[in-house]
Amino acid sequence: MDRLKLVLQYFQSNSESISNGICIILALVSVKLYTSFDFNCPCLPQYNKLYSLGVMIVPPIILFFLGVLVNRHTGVMMEEWMRPIGNRSKNPAVVKYLFSAMTQRALLAPMVWILVTLLDGKIFICAFSVSVDPALFSGLPNNTGLDVIKIMAKVPCKEDIIFRNSSFRKAVSRYVRCYSQAVGWSILLFLIVLGAMGRLIKPYFDDHATSLQTRYWSNYLDVEQKLFEETCVLHARDFARKCVVQFFEDMREDAVLCLPQPLFLRNSREEWEDKEEERLHGVSKREQVDQLLNKWYHSKPELDVTRMAHRPRTCVTWEDREGRTLYSDV
Repeated sequence: MDRLKLVLQYFQSNSESISNGICIILALVSVKLYTSFDFNCPCLPQYNKLYSLGVMIVPPIILFFLGVLVNRHTGVMMEEWMRPIGNRSKNPAVVKYLFSAMTQRALLAPMVWILVTLLDGKIFICAFSVSVDPALFSGLPNNTGLDVIKIMAKVPCKEDIIFRNSSFRKAVSRYVRCYSQAVGWSILLFLIVLGAMGRLIKPYFDDHATSLQTRYWSNYLDVEQKLFEETCVLHARDFARKCVVQFFEDMREDAVLCLPQPLFLRNSREEWEDKEEERLHGVSKREQVDQLLNKWYHSKPELDVTRMAHRPRTCVTWEDREGRTLYSDV
């Protein structure tokens, strides 16, 4: 249970971990879909390869675009690529990094589907049973009145009556399945070696400092977008509450009795109003909100927070009558 909590905390730690978790889930879903898929080869020479290629290619394409759709890097990359320059220049290296990360994650589920189909071998048997030389095996049913091509096309259909009590179909299926599994394991080995070589060779051809900068600013774009969306949600909630409260106050028709307000109530009300105004950031009209959002899109703020980091701070110092310092937060 503790390990499961650690895994969940890792996948919830940042957007990259969430994207990894979603890609792993898609890969597991692809395996589950294949195992529950009812594979029915048409067993006709003109349709076997077409059907097999459709099963081998169409689901991976769907899984790839689904991986692109659910990947958060897709939205961040497209927003950075399409936005106007404004006060902030674009960094092609960041866009390239986000595209690479998105593509790698989106390709996981399709590759799992292709490898599972090859290691299982059913699709390979359906596609290439016609290409097998029947002279390599004994027991070919030659009393059916069918030509050899049609007989070989029916090899994937084990329920067919021409293969009843015949070992020919099983021998051909084992032969083609061996080739299918060999191709599957070869692709898997090639991908593992390619990934390992990429990790080992990359430091020799890539500047580590530039790589760190690219990774930092790609994470910055993701965090900035999330913080902006969260701030917009908080502002919209306070803005809506202000509108509702103002509407109800305008509908009041009760007589108002003017009395002097106690000092402690006045101070608390002023503090509450100041806090509310701070949440709204001075944006209290629809035109201001539209102008703010339009400015955010067309002119992103420049990456310089010097003014915020070094803004003046009020310091308090208490002194006695003789000028000696009793307390200071300087």
